[in-house]
Amino acid sequence: MQHHPAHVPSSPLLVVAGTHSGCGKTSVTLGLLRALTRRGLVVQPFKAGPDFIDPALHALAAGRPSWNLDSWMCPPHALFHTQSMASEHAPAPDLRLLEGVMGLHDGASPRSARGSTAELARLLDGRVLLVADVHAMARSAAALVQGYVQFEPGLDVAGVVLNRVGSARHRSLLAEVFAAHSPGLPVAGMLGRNTAIELPSRHLGLHLDAEADAFAVTLDRLADWVEEGLDLDALLARLACPARHQLPASPASLPASIPAPSVRLAVARDAAFCFVYAENLRRLERAGAELAFFSPLQEARLPEGIHGLYLPGGYPELHAPALAANTAMRTAVQAFARSGRPVYAECGGFMYLLERLETTAGSFPMAGVFPGMARMGERFAALGYREVTTTAATPLGPAGTRCRGHEFHYSFLVDSQPLDAAAGQVYHVTDRSGTPVPPAPSGACGGWQRGNVLGSYIHIHFGSNPRLAPALVAACARA
Repeated sequence: MQHHPAHVPSSPLLVVAGTHSGCGKTSVTLGLLRALTRRGLVVQPFKAGPDFIDPALHALAAGRPSWNLDSWMCPPHALFHTQSMASEHAPAPDLRLLEGVMGLHDGASPRSARGSTAELARLLDGRVLLVADVHAMARSAAALVQGYVQFEPGLDVAGVVLNRVGSARHRSLLAEVFAAHSPGLPVAGMLGRNTAIELPSRHLGLHLDAEADAFAVTLDRLADWVEEGLDLDALLARLACPARHQLPASPASLPASIPAPSVRLAVARDAAFCFVYAENLRRLERAGAELAFFSPLQEARLPEGIHGLYLPGGYPELHAPALAANTAMRTAVQAFARSGRPVYAECGGFMYLLERLETTAGSFPMAGVFPGMARMGERFAALGYREVTTTAATPLGPAGTRCRGHEFHYSFLVDSQPLDAAAGQVYHVTDRSGTPVPPAPSGACGGWQRGNVLGSYIHIHFGSNPRLAPALVAACARA
């Protein structure tokens, strides 16, 4: 593999931003990914923020993994590394496309741009395509868009997409409005309402193996919708112009190649365990891990010759009966954990390590590595950014290791006392503002360790601390 400096690749970056959540930016993003891929372009997708569902949809639309970019969880030089690592996948991308989060200027802080789509666009020199919901608007649409464009300096806005245009008359009015009030801002297109392209539930997401073929029809409809409403040739021509700024280089460079594996790490991957940052896996490979993917739903044994186990999050609650019925796998996971080899589990993976999982369908036995039971609730039990400082040595590094991640789950621990008695609390957790978040009875924010097994509800992004992946690989090697 050729040596790559750790800065953003030369292909242009288009940032699809929105005026607010629900304005249609995900639909526009998926339509663009599919339409451009159908034209023969190689598009590398990214998602702003800690989301797992949208990247799964991106991957289906673009045919390559989508990577998360989050300027709160990761420092700028780590974001440049992320862009470079994602672009290593052959063939090299012709275009990078980043779907924003919430509204353009919304992020981790109400007082600054930290963690916002706008901050990412400036850091990575991306050109913004602003999606605005203009339902029942005419002249007000120009005022709305101008406010977003002018709110903070330094944004390079390639154009605006007017979504939910109601009729030919509405289209004509909007064209006249923007020609009169925003002549310097290109209207990349106008999109009408279309009930045939509705996306899956945000909570339930998409279960890739079962629904990928059916969702392909929706993706093609989205691509047709975008092709009809946007002038893609003009948009691509604007993106082909030289970048306005010279991007800063990272202080380090990516290794010339991935080293020969020194350990074999089993990673759960199926419909029940599908939430993992692509960068976490790539950083583990760069640290010397050979990744062996397996399905706790469908397989009876762990992969052969493994030195460690990684259980990501996902939807164990939707597959609790099948996970419970796979007694052989539950027994294998329990035996592996008791062998002293490292096990790292996040959110859904942590729930799988408990004794039981209770859903509306009943109470189901899990792997029983940790005592206690998780129960699904009707509302989320925890939501937000988290900074973790370990209070003891763990598979992720020595005591005092700091890292960042995100927490979002509907389940909670019915009674944490058995877990607290059997496994030590090893996380000191603060929120996005630095305020300590004490472990709650619901299990929110806890980080429990029993032997060499570490489990928590927090999804940690390994880009937040470059020592995490090497530490986990080293722990596997020692075992």
